[in-house]
Amino acid sequence: QGANSYGQLSQGHVEDQASPRLSNIAALQNRPVRAVSGGGGHSVVITQVFVCGQNNRGQLGLGHSADIATLQHCPILNQRVTDIACGWDFTLLLTGGQLLACGSNAFGQLGVGQTVTNSADLLVVENLKEPVVSVAAGLRHSLAVTSGCVYQWGTGLFSYAKRALSPHAVPSHFNSKVPCLVPLDQRISHRVTAGSAHCVCLTGDGDLFLWGSNKHGQLTTTEPFLSSPTLLKRSLLDGEKVINVWSGWTHNVAQTSGRVFTWGRGNYGQLGRQISASEDTEQQPAGPAAQGGTQEVGLPAEVENLCGATQQICCGSEHNLATVGSLFSWGWNEHGMCGDGLQADVFHPQLVPGLRPVLIGCGAGHSMAVCA
Repeated sequence: QGANSYGQLSQGHVEDQASPRLSNIAALQNRPVRAVSGGGGHSVVITQVFVCGQNNRGQLGLGHSADIATLQHCPILNQRVTDIACGWDFTLLLTGGQLLACGSNAFGQLGVGQTVTNSADLLVVENLKEPVVSVAAGLRHSLAVTSGCVYQWGTGLFSYAKRALSPHAVPSHFNSKVPCLVPLDQRISHRVTAGSAHCVCLTGDGDLFLWGSNKHGQLTTTEPFLSSPTLLKRSLLDGEKVINVWSGWTHNVAQTSGRVFTWGRGNYGQLGRQISASEDTEQQPAGPAAQGGTQEVGLPAEVENLCGATQQICCGSEHNLATVGSLFSWGWNEHGMCGDGLQADVFHPQLVPGLRPVLIGCGAGHSMAVCA
């Protein structure tokens, strides 16, 4: 359900849907679905690989740039795809430890240098010499984890960094169009996730490191920008280890053992809980933070509605889905992506009736659920 301006819901038309509707899945031919993901206006489904939606930059990897309103098979050398990440108008596919990319490369987010502006064909990100185990796509930047190391590429954060760090030099990982090693203090990295202009890394020890823009308090600091990965104090999560983490454009969701914490921007309800005055970014006056100074800190707090056996979580730009046996949604709902038949924002996790998904996924303004 949700925005469908480019056919990203695979229903053969382009009208938004505020309630869950069955997509055109005949093309899948009863293959088991392993993962789903969405970008600014496109969707990717892994059985093999099926795609639909906006394709103006070639982000569907079909060799052309025409939009597709129903799921279409994407041939990729018959390799098994293990992970996908969709940025605003580009796509990353992980297969056999090798990373493939397609779509817009205007900011170097494909990781192939300046050889192309857009690519409708899947390109190999050759600078990653070791097998990739996790990949993430921001608005205009990308992240990957190899054997414990984190790499970043795409210049989407460069202007934020230059403005915040001037007159000091901007670190190379914000200005590289090929994968660039991110300094992480000899920590063994496990997973990465990306917001529109921030980055998060989960280590094997259950710690989180954050860097990039802090415009909406998503980095839990008073600084407007963090140029290098900075440890999130575990005390802010009641001393618990993190087992998984997700990012929307301007907020983060962390899962510990049986608990879910959120922080960052919350004015659309995307935090799933009551927010404090310091977290209400719409009410903050333009002050020192806007001019490169300090700002209020939004600290992690628990979403009590999700306490217990939360199985899966995913984030769109400003909305979220979670499975706790049944499906729950909350946050921005302008295009109906919370699946309640309405278009009013949802400020606490609410049940999406009638669905018991085995997999869930979000695009910027649409939602997907794979049901048995």
